[in-house]
Amino acid sequence: MAGIVSPSPTALYFTSNLGARRLKAASWSGKSLPGNVLRRRSLRVAAEVKFVNAEEAKKLIAAEGYKVVDVRDKTQFERAHIKSCHHIPLFIFNEDNDLGTIVKRTVHNNFSGLFFGLPFTKLNPEFVNSVRNEFKQDSKLLIVCQEGLRSAAAASRLEEAGYDNIACVTSGLQSVKPGTFESVGSTELQNAGKAGLITIQGKISAVLGTVLVCALLFITFFPDQAEKLFPSS
Repeated sequence: MAGIVSPSPTALYFTSNLGARRLKAASWSGKSLPGNVLRRRSLRVAAEVKFVNAEEAKKLIAAEGYKVVDVRDKTQFERAHIKSCHHIPLFIFNEDNDLGTIVKRTVHNNFSGLFFGLPFTKLNPEFVNSVRNEFKQDSKLLIVCQEGLRSAAAASRLEEAGYDNIACVTSGLQSVKPGTFESVGSTELQNAGKAGLITIQGKISAVLGTVLVCALLFITFFPDQAEKLFPSS
C-alpha cells in the first residue's frame, strides 16, 4: 500500500501489457482534538478494475494466479462454464409472489423468456457476502459473465467492498473463441447465452430454404411430373 500526500482526491493511470488500469485515491479529514485542531488528510490508494480480452485473461489465470468467478445465472452457467471456476451469481431467480412481481414475471416469460430463454431474475442480495465467504480481499479475481455487463457491475460492487485485484473479460464469454479455456457443459462458452425460440430460427430458415431449392430443381428438371403434381388452375 503506497502513501501519497495530496491536497485533494486524485487519480493516477498506468497501462500494462495486460490491459489498462487506473489507480484512484480517496481522502478524508482526521478528527479534531480538544485544544488542538488537527487537520490531517489520509490517502487510500486502490487499483480499479482492469478489462482484458480472453487471451489476456488466460495469462492472468496461468501466470498470476487469478481465480475465475462466474456471475451468470444458473441456466447459462449449466450450459457451459470454465472448468474449476467459482459460481457466484449476481442475479438469482425471482420467485417472489407479490402481485407486481407475478405480473412482471408473466410478461417477461411470454416475451424475453420465450424468445431468448432469459430467466426472470432479481439482484442477489448476498452476492458480496458470498464472495467474502470464499475469497480474502487481497485475492486476485477474474470476473466473467456472458456479455460483459454483469461482470462489470459485479466488479464495481466488489471494488466498493475493498477488493483491489479485480479483472473482467471485455465483451464477456460470448467473445471467447472455442478452445481458449477448458470448459464444462453441453455447448461452447460463446453459445451459453443462446436459448429460446431464437435458437431454432436459423434451423427453420435452413429447412425452408432446402425445401424451396429442392422444389425449384424438381420443377426445372422434371416439368411434366411437376405439372401433374401441381396442376395450374
